[in-house]
Amino acid sequence: MKKKVLFICIHNSARSQIAEGLLRSMYGNFYEVYSAGTQATKVNPYAVAVMKEIGIDISKQDSKSVNEFTGIKFDCIVTVCDNAKETCPFFPGGNEYIHKRFDDPSEFNGTGDEITGGFRRVRDEIRTWVQKTFRDF
Repeated sequence: MKKKVLFICIHNSARSQIAEGLLRSMYGNFYEVYSAGTQATKVNPYAVAVMKEIGIDISKQDSKSVNEFTGIKFDCIVTVCDNAKETCPFFPGGNEYIHKRFDDPSEFNGTGDEITGGFRRVRDEIRTWVQKTFRDF
């Protein structure tokens, strides 16, 4: 049986969406993966673009509220930003809780290329962390 993982960040627009796509792509045979936000908005187009660069399509993923997952049992709840950890320090239904902070690429400023570069950096940091954290099914 696959382990259920929920990634949570404030808006469910970038970090948690990237983490969801990465874990599903790398270890989808072992994990059922979801993401949500404490204040859901929409998936950031830069997140979609930088994931597409590495062959992962997250364009069909939706931004969801953590309230949509109330009552569901998860093997692991992961907060990927400090705001989510503060506003959602305990999500009922989790067996294990992990907090790993990543910079919010949605707050990056500059040219389109500079913003894309920031999103790539965060994507790569999340990918390295997901590989190390979830490889031991």
